[in-house]
Amino acid sequence: MKRTILTVDDSKTIREMVGFTLKSNDYNVLEAEDGEAALTLLQSQKPDLIITDVNMPKMDGITLIRRLRDQSDFKTIPILLLTTEHTDEKKAEGRSAGATGWIVKPFDPDKLLQVVNKLCA
Repeated sequence: MKRTILTVDDSKTIREMVGFTLKSNDYNVLEAEDGEAALTLLQSQKPDLIITDVNMPKMDGITLIRRLRDQSDFKTIPILLLTTEHTDEKKAEGRSAGATGWIVKPFDPDKLLQVVNKLCA
């Protein structure tokens, strides 16, 4: 059965690059352009994994993670941060919000797939 992954990023290019990488490895991909759009989409869909940027308009990725972790349906779904942010402070903020892992942009498609495959196994 195909696993479904939600990518949340305000950059259409990043969503397309991540989507291409995942789709070419037999994953279903859902997309949202910010945290608010992701919350709306998640009312009707439950992916196996969520990959989100940190810095986005309307709702950033850290806030999105906190909001999702407050809901019982999303307490155990893995959530990866895919972002240009790489300070220890931001990583600690992501961990305390409930992020499962952290990947720095620009991302290596093979490394992204290694992490995704491990979390979706």
